[in-house]
Amino acid sequence: MHGKQGKPFLQQRIRGYSAAARHSPWIVLVDLDNDHVCAPPLCASWLPQLTPRLCFRVAVRAAEAWLLADAERIAAFLRIARGRVPAEPETLDNPKETMIALARASGRKDIREDMVPRDGSGRTEGPAYSSRLIEFASSSWRPEVAAQGADSLRRAIDCLKRLAGPC
Repeated sequence: MHGKQGKPFLQQRIRGYSAAARHSPWIVLVDLDNDHVCAPPLCASWLPQLTPRLCFRVAVRAAEAWLLADAERIAAFLRIARGRVPAEPETLDNPKETMIALARASGRKDIREDMVPRDGSGRTEGPAYSSRLIEFASSSWRPEVAAQGADSLRRAIDCLKRLAGPC
């Protein structure tokens, strides 16, 4: 994992990852956020020529949209009504804000304490926000279900299948 230093770090190194992908498969995943209107211009600005064994994918607008796309399971995890989860998470301006708002409404005190920023903290998320998302993704999330409501996830899964080749 090379991306813990953010998008600028990845952008500076994307050509090197592309070169490395000539020898072995590489996966690079970034959030679209509000950097571009849609993913293709971001991809073109970062790397005009793709290497076949590089899976460079963009989560529209953020990885949280992919998690929200499995509405049934995220609602159960957060203990909120299914109807509170947006039907088209990739159309949200800020899926992270939406995730935090849903966590704020959670029927679980531990979820609220972990995911929602404390008043006056100056933080945008709670102290264990990422840990809770990892917990959800590894224990409950169904990517194949989420891909039905998140086209950028579907394309990422297709790219990974191409890299993996026939089983």
